[in-house]
Amino acid sequence: MSIQPRTIPTFSSSLFLALAISLLLAACKTAPTHDYVAEKRGEFSHAAVVSGHPLASQVGTTILEKGGNAVDAAVAVQFALAVVYPRAGNIGGGGFLVYRSHDGSTDALDYREKAPAAANRDMYLDSIKNPIDGLSTKGHLAAGVPGTVAGLVAAHERYGKLSWTELVQPAIDLAEQGFPISETEADRLNGFQEEFIAFNGPECPFIKAQWQAGDLLVQTNLATTLKRIKDQKTAGFYQGETAALIVKEMASGNGIITTEDLANYQPTWRAAITGNYDDYKIISMPPSSSGGVALLQMLGMVENAPLNEYGFHSTAATHLMVEAERRAYADRSEYLGDSDFYPVPLDSLIDEVYLNYRMNDFQTDSASVSDQLAAGNFVNSKESFETTHTSIVDSEGNAVSLTTTLNSNFGCKVVVDGAGFFLNNEMDDFSIKPGTPNQFGLVGAEANAIQPGKRMLSSMTPTIIEKDGQLFMVLGAPGGSTIITAVFQVFINVAEFGMPLDSAVWAPRFHHQWLPDQIWVEPSALSEEVKNKLSAMGHQFREVNRMAVIKAIQRLPDGSYLAVGDPRNPDDDVSGY
Repeated sequence: MSIQPRTIPTFSSSLFLALAISLLLAACKTAPTHDYVAEKRGEFSHAAVVSGHPLASQVGTTILEKGGNAVDAAVAVQFALAVVYPRAGNIGGGGFLVYRSHDGSTDALDYREKAPAAANRDMYLDSIKNPIDGLSTKGHLAAGVPGTVAGLVAAHERYGKLSWTELVQPAIDLAEQGFPISETEADRLNGFQEEFIAFNGPECPFIKAQWQAGDLLVQTNLATTLKRIKDQKTAGFYQGETAALIVKEMASGNGIITTEDLANYQPTWRAAITGNYDDYKIISMPPSSSGGVALLQMLGMVENAPLNEYGFHSTAATHLMVEAERRAYADRSEYLGDSDFYPVPLDSLIDEVYLNYRMNDFQTDSASVSDQLAAGNFVNSKESFETTHTSIVDSEGNAVSLTTTLNSNFGCKVVVDGAGFFLNNEMDDFSIKPGTPNQFGLVGAEANAIQPGKRMLSSMTPTIIEKDGQLFMVLGAPGGSTIITAVFQVFINVAEFGMPLDSAVWAPRFHHQWLPDQIWVEPSALSEEVKNKLSAMGHQFREVNRMAVIKAIQRLPDGSYLAVGDPRNPDDDVSGY
């Protein structure tokens, strides 16, 4: 059954905004946010939006109902998330967008943050070349030059239909009028008060003695910043008053982003990376994201195995998928980085012959040892959880998969004084020192070393999938290093194990990233029998509460769309019409 299009007032209407906020406030006070979201999950519709917050999803739905397309909705959702999802939704960070038109043409936009011009490869090391704890993750020096605003402007200018003002105004309304926070949001804000106070003055809107569910979060300075963006687009952020506020903030805390860094920032359009898996075509993000390459590698390494005969999370299936993950992450550490600075061997890494070679030493009865398993060899011509993902399909079949991030919860914890938004701590995603893990345990080499103007490597994996030439699925996730394996497993759950999308997303997951040499497992991901058999093979385990948070849309045979959020995020939300 499809939900038919309906006519509602525009989101910028004060009446509608007040109604939406009052409904959310009631939900916050009368029921856990998880229950509220669960009622919204899994709707069948002619168009769909899945984002990290119900108010942002509603903004996207309203834009679609006004005649906007998937890119319009994505832009509006991102600005709304900058208000209602401050720990990850942002204008102080960056991200990636993968686009597929209803006619099958594709595009990819890289608006990842860049290292400032004053950055250097040893900037986070002490006098004996050891990393200084916390220097790349907290405070002003951890921030890269933000790319979000430039990226959203570029996407709108190439593909948008509605006016820019219509897309930014809903976020301004939310920032000015405020919105009630949920219990989980209150707990998170309370948990970071010490760090907020350490890096910000008392005027910071996120500092409060005790946040409670239902409290109204008003962000006046952010609203003013958004108005400048609405009126001046990129000039309203990278020049003028906002740029001056960012540079002033940098000066107050030993940061190095300059007026010139901001003025010189440009997003980059790239060709989407594509590959085939049986009857499916995978469309994903190329470097500076590692996601698309690693995803295609994993799929290529398991494609010829009878996974459906092995069975979901059986010993054989889990062992094979873990070993594919291990090898893909080993290659990631050696060969992947910003392709504008390093000759990433894309064709070699996803070549069928190479992937078969990578699995030559795979043993069905024993685990590989990561310390003894290096990246693969070929002729090379000399190559957080606090992310948020949005999947959107409009009524014409245009699709957007977009992932954006600040890296850690609330980025580097610095709010730009007078501008009202958090800055990222993406500099930690560089290889601070070759072989030294970042906050997600990922290691890297020369390909991802710090250089001025370079984009740091990411695990974000915005992905669109076709089946038999038709749009089939749109998906992606936040979740740091576990993003890639989550996208991999959700797709395999559908394509090989025959799961409906909601079951595929909700199913517990496992993860291996080469180093540390462990299988990370969510509760109940593997039976005790399977874990015992894998342990006997030499695998080691680490229990984790949750991994990446998938947001996905599937096109069903009747042409309707099933949108699914992930119960791993109690604030997740889907909308559709």
